[in-house]
Amino acid sequence: MAAVSVAYLPMRVFGISTVILLSIVHPGWSQVDVPSSQTANLPMFRPILLGTGPDALVNRIDSAGLIKQGQKDAAIMFSCLVKKDGTVLSISTYRGTPDSKLLEQEILKKLSAAANPKFIPAIYNRMPVGAIYYGTVTFAIVDNKPRLRIFSNQERAELAKESDFIGPQPFWGGDSKFSGFHYPTGEDTPVQLDGSAELQLKVDATGNLQDLKLVSEQPPFLGFGDAAFEDMSKAKFIPAFRDGKPVACDVKIPVYYKAQGF
Repeated sequence: MAAVSVAYLPMRVFGISTVILLSIVHPGWSQVDVPSSQTANLPMFRPILLGTGPDALVNRIDSAGLIKQGQKDAAIMFSCLVKKDGTVLSISTYRGTPDSKLLEQEILKKLSAAANPKFIPAIYNRMPVGAIYYGTVTFAIVDNKPRLRIFSNQERAELAKESDFIGPQPFWGGDSKFSGFHYPTGEDTPVQLDGSAELQLKVDATGNLQDLKLVSEQPPFLGFGDAAFEDMSKAKFIPAFRDGKPVACDVKIPVYYKAQGF
């Protein structure tokens, strides 16, 4: 992958810039009424997509400007809540390479509310739904020219191969009982502080959660792992897609918690 290593992916809390974790998801964000004559033209499933053309995120990032500012080879992960109309409600960045600050700032700028970003929204059961998009941006300089790529997954093996793979996306509404990630409460967290958890999921080709495991939590024993597990266990998913077709998958998803705002 053009000189950008994917070995930067260990769980690191300090890489968070802004956090997507919502304590409440408004029901109106999850599903939209579409006339029955139009639903017949929609697919059964469709993940959130970046889109094409000048307004697509990959074309809005100023890669030439990044070179002028001194950005070297870098990579960073991000996630965002994309509403049923394709607008972005919130954005988080994390797990960046050591020299990814300029790239991170550019992503946050282009996905900010002021930039009015839009994705192609997710579809479940032929209905647009709100969902979480997980992506990875890589930046490299090849023959003195910028090479920017955005992958719709955060799996090391898939990134190393630059696979046409889109990871599963938890969504709201319909059969899904998922309502966002909630900061742990009770005696486990007597003091508010930032935390994280990493979950391993098996999701079938129709978006059903088949298995869920807690891989790690930081700091330990403060309820972050239990909270993430409980919330994710309620989710249904837009299934993973490989080469344009829904597939079963086994992936890891990070969950970050920030004390302020909860």
